[in-house]
Amino acid sequence: MGSKTGTREQMNQWGGSGTPFLFIIDFEQYNPLIFRLDTVDPKNLLYNINGVSNLSDRTKPQVKPALIKYPLSFDDYLLKFNIVKKEIDSGNSYLLNLTCSTHIDINLSLKEVFCVSNSKYRIWLDEQFVCFSPETFVTISEGVIRSFPMKGTIDAGISEARKMILDDPKEKAEHYTIVDLIRNDLSMVSESVRVERFRYFDVIRTNDKHLLQVSSEICGDLHEDYLSHIGDIIFKLLPAGSVSGAPKRKTTEIIAEVEGNNRGFYTGVFGLFDGKNLDSAVMIRYIEKKNCKYYYRSGGGITAFSDPLSEYEEMIDKIYVPAV
Repeated sequence: MGSKTGTREQMNQWGGSGTPFLFIIDFEQYNPLIFRLDTVDPKNLLYNINGVSNLSDRTKPQVKPALIKYPLSFDDYLLKFNIVKKEIDSGNSYLLNLTCSTHIDINLSLKEVFCVSNSKYRIWLDEQFVCFSPETFVTISEGVIRSFPMKGTIDAGISEARKMILDDPKEKAEHYTIVDLIRNDLSMVSESVRVERFRYFDVIRTNDKHLLQVSSEICGDLHEDYLSHIGDIIFKLLPAGSVSGAPKRKTTEIIAEVEGNNRGFYTGVFGLFDGKNLDSAVMIRYIEKKNCKYYYRSGGGITAFSDPLSEYEEMIDKIYVPAV
């Protein structure tokens, strides 16, 4: 594992020379990883980034994924929620992404989960973790950087689900806040920042239901020499606003206090630079293996309008494997 400075400089160097590479950066930026693409060993690391993959065996496990969840109690969740709510009421944060670790039983190995899951971005690291994320972090192509923050999840089976989530005051506040945050972030690395799409829907199929996910698209124009500063750009934007909150620095301090341990690669970012273009994802929808047990990490954004029971149920709803 490398250092933040070393990884950033290597990304700049390979970006400037047009050398394809893969990167994985943890939430705290303590242990970032970077690999020249032609050195990635599929025995230890598998990726599928928007259809670009190093998986040669396309055979998928015949067994469908089955999860049993053992979430923390609502009372335990409420203790964390109340601390966050107090910080928000005190003006220390406007939006905070509170996450939890849930023990699960699953009938597949992490590698099998990678093979069977259906999502825009997938990565598996040596049976340590697997991530099957629907959320783009940033893309960079032809001098334009784009971000697609996701904020707002609802069961698609609920009557008038689209109208319900668009009209919900809490969901509105959360989404407006994250769009403002991402606009501010992109303005640090680009010019002419604009919102091209606002609160559009993606449909996500899980192993037991369909979910509606609300996103927006924000973009900006990069400087001419951006390829030689790929690492500077990516690290300047971290941690991802959609999985931290606003204001970012103080909110991440509160997250560390409330959650009680490092997130590691969960809610970090991973991506691929093909020599000209970059595509990357936020590491949500994440299973890790610790001491021979599996844990699913999930959470959601807390605002002044949040209802603790709804947030608790959303955290549990996000524990799934996306169906094929």
